[in-house]
Amino acid sequence: MNNNYTANEMLEEVNNAIYSVLVGGQSYKIGTRQMTRADLNLLYKMKNDLMAQVQSENGNHLLDDTYVAIFSGR
Repeated sequence: MNNNYTANEMLEEVNNAIYSVLVGGQSYKIGTRQMTRADLNLLYKMKNDLMAQVQSENGNHLLDDTYVAIFSGR
């Protein structure tokens, strides 16, 4: 079994997991079996990390999410 996923593939899987939690709920129970999905906060943190990794692989985008504000004094 090959577990060498790219950052893009992992990002797609994390997005699918987030969608599953949002649509299907965090956990559910059928009879005596119970299913608990991954924590949504953890998934969002993983998504942010993977998005940063994908952007860094596509070139040097160190300051892409940076804004500049100029406040002139009196």
